[in-house]
Amino acid sequence: MILTQEQIDIINSSGDIKINAVAGSGKTTTIIEYAKAQSRDKRILYIAFNKSVKLEAIKRFAVNGLNNVKVETAHSLAYSYIIPGSKYKVSANGYKPNEIAEILSINSGGSKYAEYILANHISRFADYFCNSDKQKVQELNYLDVVTESKAREFVSKFYSFIESRTRTWLAKMNNAEIEITHDFYLKKFQLSEPKLNYDLILFDEGQDASAAMLDIFLKQTAVRIIVGDTHQQIYGWRYAVNSLEKVDFKTYDLTHSFRFRQDIADLAMEITGRKKHINAHEPAIIKGVGSGKDIKVKAVLARTNLGLLLKAIELVTSKKPLKKIYFEGNINSYTYADDGTSLYDILSLYNNKRKSIKDVLIKSMKDMKELEDYVRKTGERQLGMMVEIVKEYGKKIPAIISLIKSMHVEDREKAELIFSTVHKCKGMEYDSVHLVNDFITLDEILKLKENKKIDELNSDKLNQEVNLLYVALTRTKNIIYFPKELMPEDHPSSLNIIVLEPEKEKKKKHDKPFTYEPVIDQSIYTPKRVPSYKKNSEENYKVKNKENNSSGNSNFNKIKERSKSAYLPWTKKLDNELIVLYNDGKSLPQLAKHFQRTSGAIRSRVLKLGLD
Repeated sequence: MILTQEQIDIINSSGDIKINAVAGSGKTTTIIEYAKAQSRDKRILYIAFNKSVKLEAIKRFAVNGLNNVKVETAHSLAYSYIIPGSKYKVSANGYKPNEIAEILSINSGGSKYAEYILANHISRFADYFCNSDKQKVQELNYLDVVTESKAREFVSKFYSFIESRTRTWLAKMNNAEIEITHDFYLKKFQLSEPKLNYDLILFDEGQDASAAMLDIFLKQTAVRIIVGDTHQQIYGWRYAVNSLEKVDFKTYDLTHSFRFRQDIADLAMEITGRKKHINAHEPAIIKGVGSGKDIKVKAVLARTNLGLLLKAIELVTSKKPLKKIYFEGNINSYTYADDGTSLYDILSLYNNKRKSIKDVLIKSMKDMKELEDYVRKTGERQLGMMVEIVKEYGKKIPAIISLIKSMHVEDREKAELIFSTVHKCKGMEYDSVHLVNDFITLDEILKLKENKKIDELNSDKLNQEVNLLYVALTRTKNIIYFPKELMPEDHPSSLNIIVLEPEKEKKKKHDKPFTYEPVIDQSIYTPKRVPSYKKNSEENYKVKNKENNSSGNSNFNKIKERSKSAYLPWTKKLDNELIVLYNDGKSLPQLAKHFQRTSGAIRSRVLKLGLD
């Protein structure tokens, strides 16, 4: 392996250091080489960002014979110190607002809606504290992390109540009266001021570390190395802090990207330069030395679930639809929020089918208007995205999701195209990347600046919006399809950077505006669908018996009975059709007549599809 001088300098360094590594700069390789240069009797701890990174790191350290390196995530490390032998039990999925409201006996005068808004903020305040480096809840101002105006207005009005109940909620976990959350045992770990028995600690993805974990890291006596990229911080909404900017260690840079060529590097640098309009951030310095030529792994990346779903619908229902697709992470995660709220429950609320709603929170809402108000007053971004999806596609959603899932393969290597949001693809790379046009534009940033709406609270949020675009475009090894609206003005063209025309211009060029007309829907909304074989039977019979009307009806009924499809197998197309019509409120007899099957057969299929 030929190392750059930057990598050699890091490997030969001593003492505490921080490494600012651009996308694709081989930071894991550098860390491994650094560990190999140390004495094998040294005990080394490597803290990975998440479980998938942890598993990959374990393999790579093992292949290099580094058995003296222990790999953990922040949470797995905290768990091993706090949970075994303790009185605590960990809640697998955390708590929903309705559960918190019930446990804390929150009473707002009979309005479940208001109770759940309060419970939501109590949950988020607790998460904010657990991820902070503070000793007490009172040392934090929860308003510092509430950015939406309606949510800030609500929190300001009920701040003392929210704070006091947050302390009560944390006390119940501390006393083991209820199951604890994953963030709670991380907080317990930080407050215990642990002394980790290692000679050297490597802390990866430092730009997205929690303040609690950074506090633990900085209090160790071991040699400390923190690695990350200041322009890849995208988890501020989970109360992460950019630790690289808070650590006063000797700084080393990894500026050579082995992932892509210089034209992609130039575009990435120009994107990060947009931060100068927000605050005093320095643009990235990247030297693209990649040499990718293959186009085997293709991906579509979006900022949001909604943007990704819209693009997926467009592609899977096109004239040349895809056959095999893959969604990074669990495909079901795109239809469920982190707290378990289902897209289908929101759809049921939208359709006023309250009996079908399973989620207690959604069921407590009077209508979609009240749910949208709840989103505004809580700032729940995931719930807000699902509301937008439902408003956009309504009753077509079940058939759309069913179609997408029918094309999904478990083995990503067999997929024609991979779909992902930026948060789910962090650390990944693809040969070709198509960006969805749902990222922030320079014009939007300049407009906010002109209207003087960029304050200290919003500047961090806007910086991370720029980071999302930077992370997305630097996933490519070769080709990037870049929306024109996102492109820097007068940026030079390139064989590797394909500029996508704005939708309006595309419509003018082709003179055919895009409309969503999925193949499966072409026969769904016909009130009385007549199968071709039945239609042919009827026409043939009428021609043959046009002179004998008296016996014609009797014989035709016999042919009609024989033509019924009651015993034909259900296909994916028929299932999709059944899902849409069922969610459209059709009764079992109506469905039985439509599909030419018995009501019992329809009922059985409805149950098997999980519609009831």
